[in-house]
Amino acid sequence: VKIWIHGILGVKNRENLIHKGIENKIHNLIKTQVISQSCYLEEINGTENHIHILFLLNPKKNISELFKQIKGAVSHEINRLDLTEEKFSWQTGYGAFSVSESKLETVKKYIQNQKNHHKSKSFTEEYNEFIKKYKIEDKNR
Repeated sequence: VKIWIHGILGVKNRENLIHKGIENKIHNLIKTQVISQSCYLEEINGTENHIHILFLLNPKKNISELFKQIKGAVSHEINRLDLTEEKFSWQTGYGAFSVSESKLETVKKYIQNQKNHHKSKSFTEEYNEFIKKYKIEDKNR
């Protein structure tokens, strides 16, 4: 079993709380959680209001429980360490998309290029493109 996942975590209310001064700390907290679940993290990057991760899913892990663990532990640590002026929370839910081996480099580059990508496109626009591309019915629109 080899399942690559492109995951997306959004800050609650799409608030811009992940500033440059804490970005690497938050990325490292996420990396620690992914690794603690016996998954391999290939790439991580994002903007002030969301983060993309590319990782190899441990086949013994349930994807929803994995994201619940990552989000809970990371937000707890962000708040414990007072990394943000206000209480930090992730938005309800997450994005998770399978990635074929042949598209791995394309997705890695997409994640690495997040800051430039979002100079011309908002998180909401990106979200809507993923919904359309993957033909997901979004009942919360």
